[in-house]
Amino acid sequence: MPDETLELAALIGKTLLDRGWQITCAESCTGGGVGYAITSTPGSSAWFRKGFITYSNDAKQEMLNVSSKTLTAYGAVSAETVKEMALGAAIAANAELAISVSGIAGPDGGSPEKPVGTVWFGFGVCGEVVTHKLKFSGDRQTIRMKAVEFALSTILKMVTK
Repeated sequence: MPDETLELAALIGKTLLDRGWQITCAESCTGGGVGYAITSTPGSSAWFRKGFITYSNDAKQEMLNVSSKTLTAYGAVSAETVKEMALGAAIAANAELAISVSGIAGPDGGSPEKPVGTVWFGFGVCGEVVTHKLKFSGDRQTIRMKAVEFALSTILKMVTK
């Protein structure tokens, strides 16, 4: 994990400690990378309650209460799914902040509508979720790392406004 990514997580932690807030993450394509970065920060147990690696649709439904109707209608890689993932994680972890990530890291699995590198993010702050879609280039590991970095830098911007 790059030092810059770990520094982002530490800055998030300082901000959350100052506010008395908790953060959680619900991850699919990043496979726990956001949670790893956060828990690499000493003392993170004071502001990180739990994380969810929900790689399969079944896990998204069982752990985060993502609707089967949402998954059928929009797919796992969609604004609708990451919104439900963030809300479900925040509720399950009793956290003010939630990051959700779902995407196609490759090398296969893409489609013309959702090519490899497509990643949707959900950023929940006190029950309100903003979604964002990016298309990253590179190999599987590069796409995953870029997604982790974007997730952390975006939530930091949101909590330091």
